[in-house]
Amino acid sequence: MMTDYAAARLNMIESQVRPNGITDRRIITAMETLAREDFVPESRRSLAYMDEDVPLDPADRAQGPRALIEVMAFARMLQQALIKPTDKVLVVGAGTGYGTAVISQLAASVVALECDAGLAAEARRNLAHLPNVKLIEGPLAAGAPSEQPFDVIILEGRAEEIPQALLDQLADDGRLVAVVGEAEISQARVYSRSGGAIAVRQAFDASVAALPGFKKKKPAFVF
Repeated sequence: MMTDYAAARLNMIESQVRPNGITDRRIITAMETLAREDFVPESRRSLAYMDEDVPLDPADRAQGPRALIEVMAFARMLQQALIKPTDKVLVVGAGTGYGTAVISQLAASVVALECDAGLAAEARRNLAHLPNVKLIEGPLAAGAPSEQPFDVIILEGRAEEIPQALLDQLADDGRLVAVVGEAEISQARVYSRSGGAIAVRQAFDASVAALPGFKKKKPAFVF
């Protein structure tokens, strides 16, 4: 059976995006026009618009499973990020490039960071037509120091904790949005920089796939 992706996309907007407080018309338009099915493995295209994470196929399985995070959580993260048309954005854990492609319609420029060579190669193909996107391969927790500062940093997946290296790459008045926690259902948080100070606020609960490289450092055992 052929899937009507255009109808599925419209249904995604009406059932997952609009009802969840997404009021930024630019986010809705970007998600309405972008073919999400082009960013998932061919065998899972029929799942592209479901309201949960879609598994991806990383080349380096030792780093753990990867996924295109659910639509609802991603849209709400974008709303919290308050991306302006003049902003430079870092996407951490870009996967196959879907989130980067959406953000490229909201921001002046986007740096997409991916640690898995196979996913990065797919993202490179998927994003090749976008002149305001730059793809970088490297460890996610290190960010992209050569490209800093960023007005917005978005993690496309859950992190047990946010490393200082990423917070240091925020511009003044910059925002970092991520789902943070060790539990499957964790909290989306917004980190805001003002001068040398970082403020944190809880935004909403979300269940999204974990990103590699963000395990919480356990304190050393002392006898």
